[in-house]
Amino acid sequence: MLNDALPVLACPHCGGALERVGRTVHCGNGHAFDIARQGYVSLLSGSGQAAQGDTAAMVAARGRFLDAGHYGPLMDAVAGEVARLQQRHPGGCVLDVGAGTGHYLAAALAQAPAAIGLAVDAAKAAARSAAHCHPRVGSVLADVWRQLPIADSSIGVALTVFAPRGPAELHRVLTNNGALIVATPTPRHLRELVGPLDLLGVDERKPERLEQAMGGHFARRRHTLLEFTMSLGHKDIEDLVGMGPSAWHSTEAQRQANPGRTADRERLGGDLRVPAAAPLASRQVAQRGGCGGPRSAKLHNLAKRRGGGQPSTAA
Repeated sequence: MLNDALPVLACPHCGGALERVGRTVHCGNGHAFDIARQGYVSLLSGSGQAAQGDTAAMVAARGRFLDAGHYGPLMDAVAGEVARLQQRHPGGCVLDVGAGTGHYLAAALAQAPAAIGLAVDAAKAAARSAAHCHPRVGSVLADVWRQLPIADSSIGVALTVFAPRGPAELHRVLTNNGALIVATPTPRHLRELVGPLDLLGVDERKPERLEQAMGGHFARRRHTLLEFTMSLGHKDIEDLVGMGPSAWHSTEAQRQANPGRTADRERLGGDLRVPAAAPLASRQVAQRGGCGGPRSAKLHNLAKRRGGGQPSTAA
């Protein structure tokens, strides 16, 4: 629930600790944020507009596809890595940035009974879905490309699964012994569909760019290449296309303007074998000076006021 995640949240305007009073979350400086009736809280800053998130239709398609278990091996691998990390440091908070429907976070918490979860996404439809994905998950609407509304050094494990990631911000919010789990597609991912459906492909240099972005913030500790084959029917393929970045380039008007692609999609119905390929990497926070910034001090003071002592971490 949202209450469980409050100790790690921070005001997006001033960085102050947040407390809940009724249906409102507020900081000591008077900044207040209403809790939506669906259970999530919007912690957008500035203009109040986040970077464009997934549409409701995209989130619904992702929910159906993941419910069908097609990405089950990836979900199991992510949850297994969280469980391994939890054996060393049980408890604390598991953060999922770009959490979407919350499926991966819920699977991770199922194997981490002492931890709480925090789902962050820029789409309202995703925040609504994630708010109900697991009893120990708090859901926040926030712009993942800006400063996360999370206290310094307050997160034990962070996940980004096929989602945007800001290495500097993730480094800031993770504890000194925290871990980041990253899953990204390879050029072989969904290759049976990319050509026939004119989907967006994966750049061959994506792994190189990822390593460059992570350098200085994280050191890679474990790396596993997941490859498995999915058996997809027509409806599954429609959901797969509709839940990903290609959905932005596949409007009804475009389909009508390009009937050949629609025909290709119809012919792909049935029982098509589609490869999935994604490296799963677990990265350790690089060495840094100090033990967190002003937000972590506010987190510590909030925990003391609530009688909880020093917040635990799950690295």
